[in-house]
Amino acid sequence: MDRHTRIIALLKVILPLTALALLSTVFLVSRGSEQDAAIPFAQKEIEERMRGQQVTRPFFAGSTPNGDEILVSADKARVEDSETGPTTQALSGIMRLADGGHISLKSETGSLSSDMEIAHFRQKVVVETDDGLRVETELLDAHLNAIAAEAPETVEATSPLGHLIAGSMHIKTESQGSEVHILFNKGVKLVYEPQTSER
Repeated sequence: MDRHTRIIALLKVILPLTALALLSTVFLVSRGSEQDAAIPFAQKEIEERMRGQQVTRPFFAGSTPNGDEILVSADKARVEDSETGPTTQALSGIMRLADGGHISLKSETGSLSSDMEIAHFRQKVVVETDDGLRVETELLDAHLNAIAAEAPETVEATSPLGHLIAGSMHIKTESQGSEVHILFNKGVKLVYEPQTSER
């Protein structure tokens, strides 16, 4: 065996061992970690997540025997107490009527009843219908299994007829399959503003 052959044979052993040694140092030698690295969540957010279960973009749906649909969604929902329903942020909903009309609902916060049958809209509640009525209030309870809702506090409404203020409002049907009525109660004041036709 000449010198060249011996060197080749020796390198075949040394080089793989050297590569193995270098590779092992990659895993064994620690580059160190910053023990005081900032946590990517604010302390308040961590506490909120620890307090209860949280769901992002939850969606709830119901329907009536007549074929109307009630759809409710939120940005976030959190269960804080097993005895009550989830609380929500940016609650919104729509009542799709079987005859093709719709009523939209939205609020800054809200909650769902423990039996998931009523959506409670809270803070800056806005109700809009497809025929141009817009209602603003602070509280609204809407059923998920019927076209029914109640605003027990002061409501302000604008419509093609003018501006209206009332002490409460009800959305309901007189019987299954009948037309939807929006009723204003308790000291109703209407400022009539007739639409002027353009010439």
